[in-house]
Amino acid sequence: MKITVSHQDAMKFEAKTEKSSFVIDCPTISPVEYFLSGIITCSATDIILIPKNQGKTVTDLVVDGEVIRAEDHPRKFVKLHLTYSFNSDADDDTQAARWVMASVETYCSTINTIRDSTEISYSISHNGKLIRENEKMISGGRSQIDLGEIDACCS
Repeated sequence: MKITVSHQDAMKFEAKTEKSSFVIDCPTISPVEYFLSGIITCSATDIILIPKNQGKTVTDLVVDGEVIRAEDHPRKFVKLHLTYSFNSDADDDTQAARWVMASVETYCSTINTIRDSTEISYSISHNGKLIRENEKMISGGRSQIDLGEIDACCS
């Protein structure tokens, strides 16, 4: 993948990809907002494509993202919470939740690029019903998952 960004005027830049181009108009939309939009869109495409590959359909998909950034520069993302809301013809809520989990844990390359430095959680509403709330990714450097005490096997 290659992208070229060139200054146009004032605080406008043109980004050219191998397939298209678009204008980044700062400060109307900041590069960080574009970055977060890219993360969300990456996962949203999974939530459409994974069910489609299983012969299922997702409609009315909305993904909200809320990020908390560090106070000190470079102001990295510290926490990211994604809220997925969609309708589908999934066999059940478990299948719908698996689509989201597959995206955040495996397929979405942008989420997986930041997962070691950002605590990531998600909530899911499926067919108008909240089915997961504030679930944390099962891996990632900043996640604090309490596994409890683990007894060692006898030797």
